[in-house]
Amino acid sequence: MSVTDLPTRRAREGRALQKGQQTKAAIVDAALGLATQIGLEGLSIGALAEVTQMSKSGVFAHFGSREELQISVIREYHARFEEEVFYPAMSEPRGLPRLRAMFANWMKRTSIEIDSGCIYISGAVEFDDRTGPVRDALASSVQTWHAAMKRAIEIAKEEGHLKPDTDEEQMLFEIHGLILALHYEARFLKNPRSIARANAGFENILRQYGAQAPAPAAAKKSTKKG
Repeated sequence: MSVTDLPTRRAREGRALQKGQQTKAAIVDAALGLATQIGLEGLSIGALAEVTQMSKSGVFAHFGSREELQISVIREYHARFEEEVFYPAMSEPRGLPRLRAMFANWMKRTSIEIDSGCIYISGAVEFDDRTGPVRDALASSVQTWHAAMKRAIEIAKEEGHLKPDTDEEQMLFEIHGLILALHYEARFLKNPRSIARANAGFENILRQYGAQAPAPAAAKKSTKKG
């Protein structure tokens, strides 16, 4: 091959790589849709090949194993969760406004997942008594989100929006409990008041921990002058 052929070869390789990445992303997207309905354990190379209208060998070539497919789905779900719940809340002021935004975004996503299903919850049921990379990936994703929520609570405490003796772990536990109860009440018991009760529960938790609205900037300045 001559030197002049190299750019053409690299361009072809680049297009092939891009096409491969796009195909893999499409497979993961289809797998995520399936997993929300039938769970991570319900995923199989065969079922996914049928949904994507690809050959089993074609699907297998992108992942190598069913386990790697499941982990890819977990990672994609977590990335979308962060994009919809965590990152938008970061534009809110530190403290209580940000904590409220994180819960509101979480509730918004949960309200949608009442119909479609939540991989964090269904996956916990499927893998709670197992070991291995899939369980580790799932647990790590949930723990990452919990760490972010805990940090938001800590900042609200630092900003004086919560009582100084607030137990961050306990508050996080109670907030997470609302989401779990919402899924159970709404998906299993079909309680039409579930979302309203979850929101009311969050307000009760804030009152319990002495949540206070941040003082306006003008008020803060006058306090300092005094």
